[in-house]
Amino acid sequence: MELLKNEFLNELASHLGNHPEKESILMEYDAHLDELLISFYGQIEESDVREQVYSRFGAPEEISAMWKEELSVTPSNMKWLFIAVNILFFGGGGALTLAHNLLDWSWLTSLWNQLTSVPILIALIYMFFWALLGYEIGKGFGHKGKRLLRNTFLLALIPNLSLMILTVFKIIPHEWFRPLLTETFIMLCILFTIILYPVCLISYKWGKKASI
Repeated sequence: MELLKNEFLNELASHLGNHPEKESILMEYDAHLDELLISFYGQIEESDVREQVYSRFGAPEEISAMWKEELSVTPSNMKWLFIAVNILFFGGGGALTLAHNLLDWSWLTSLWNQLTSVPILIALIYMFFWALLGYEIGKGFGHKGKRLLRNTFLLALIPNLSLMILTVFKIIPHEWFRPLLTETFIMLCILFTIILYPVCLISYKWGKKASI
């Protein structure tokens, strides 16, 4: 089994060529191969191990092609993409709130009433966005993505905190958010904000595992 592992890693190293993350990638696959081979010990015939390894990880040339393709996705692009999407969420919500309170349009009032009747669903959809953030960073950047995740999270959280501050200090009239601003909804907002980073972190680890 050790011979198979070394053969796999040597072939992967050859295909990776001068990839900037070559050493980190090899170390990661080394650890995962050890874990996989230990799980196979005494469970399957040694002649079947190669097939199982290639089935689980793919061929070394396929792995190297995947990592080379991901060089085009830079950390900066990924970070600003998610920040822009979060701002778009808040911008859209803000425009809808403003229009609802300033314009007397029946269809807009109907839309507002429908959206405010399912605040939990809105919160869950938004939570999914943050889970996707962690997953995509984990999948795209592996173990080196944790710092990127933290920086992206902190920057993307600015609109959330800004809205909370503006609302708490009544710079934005509370009446604009009726019937959302109930005690239950405020507590849920606080709870969801607290668990956002753990959700991102769990999704990041899931994405990192999926990249292997």
